Amino acid sequence: MEEQTPAEQALSRSYITADGLRFEVGGMTVEHHPDRSATLRYSLTVRRQGHPDERWAVALPWEDKSWADVLGSPAPPPDRLRQLVHLVHTHLEEWWDTKGHNRRSAKLGRRLT
Repeated sequence: MEEQTPAEQALSRSYITADGLRFEVGGMTVEHHPDRSATLRYSLTVRRQGHPDERWAVALPWEDKSWADVLGSPAPPPDRLRQLVHLVHTHLEEWWDTKGHNRRSAKLGRRLT
């Protein structure tokens, strides 16, 4: 198995949102495309207080090519890496919040349990 880049390592970490929603990352891969875009593939367990855990497979298209250098770099600038992680987390949270009523968001994820 190929060693993860620093960006892949950072994006693979579980995290908790400000409102207590926990995204537990079971696995994460980056699929690089010839046009320098990427697809971030996640295996997640989403935990909310008072609700059963939900397992999801999510594929986030990442079309902003300006982040290709950070995704593939063996030593990305720390500030750019932090920005990328923040943006990806924001997209995951937006997907979670809109998947029930936005068809485009719903297509990004598939519930596993």
